[in-house]
Amino acid sequence: MCGIVGLFLKDKSLEPQLGTLLSDMLITMTDRGPDSAGIAIYGAPAQGKAKVTLQSAHPETDFLALDKELASAGIDAKVTVKSTHAVIEVAADAIAATRATIASIRPDIRIMGAGDSIEIYKETGLPKDVVARFDVRSMGGTHGIGHTRMATESAVTTLGAHPFSTGADQCLVHNGSLSNHNNLRRELIREGMTFETQNDTEVAAAYLTAEMAKGKDLGQALEGALDDLDGFFTFVVGTKSGFGVVRDPIACKPAVMAETDQYVAFGSEYRALVNLPGIEDARVWEPEPSTVYFWDHEKAA
Repeated sequence: MCGIVGLFLKDKSLEPQLGTLLSDMLITMTDRGPDSAGIAIYGAPAQGKAKVTLQSAHPETDFLALDKELASAGIDAKVTVKSTHAVIEVAADAIAATRATIASIRPDIRIMGAGDSIEIYKETGLPKDVVARFDVRSMGGTHGIGHTRMATESAVTTLGAHPFSTGADQCLVHNGSLSNHNNLRRELIREGMTFETQNDTEVAAAYLTAEMAKGKDLGQALEGALDDLDGFFTFVVGTKSGFGVVRDPIACKPAVMAETDQYVAFGSEYRALVNLPGIEDARVWEPEPSTVYFWDHEKAA
């Protein structure tokens, strides 16, 4: 079943509240999928810096002195530990070296996401517990997406939780099931993509990453997904500056959107949106089947 939410802020005065607003939206969707949850937050990028979000089953040892070990490999890193996750801030041109070094010195650590502005936190457990564990309410930002999961196609694990990130500052949450993901996975592997799980949602994320690597923006990549992905799906996707939504041609999964001068919001059900500021004056609608909805901070500027 699963529950997904998303919030794209137009009004900068709301940015300090992003974590709180998105957390409340996600917690409201708990009964749609209570086995695991995750949130991606897009914050304002620091000049010349990038972030790499890590997850470990043994954070007390894996994150201990990690900054010093990276420094010995020539990588100047600031490491902030949050429960089972850590966010590493490095120079913007050091992401590839950071990933390679971590794979070498801490092979059991998983990279949740990387980019100029994205942070991804996901774990097994109820949304309220995941939100509290990572202190999501304290986080500000420009936009974000979240997911609470009912596992149907894979085990209840941290890696099986959403969001999935397969490219810099890119992530995706999904409600539904794809039918051609195994064939598409093989095609994407031939194109150089790698996968951490057998989850069909990771294939959808990798597809969009591959399409954007060819020069498409998020909206164009989502248009292509309508032709190339089979099954039923509602996707909510984030990039560094963009936020997109698309539903399959049948649109069998519930979805509702709202837009005001301050924000664009998505929820699997309207009750996820009812506490947003000014919702009583919002334009509220059900997104149409086979229709891409796409907003971008850079294009709006």
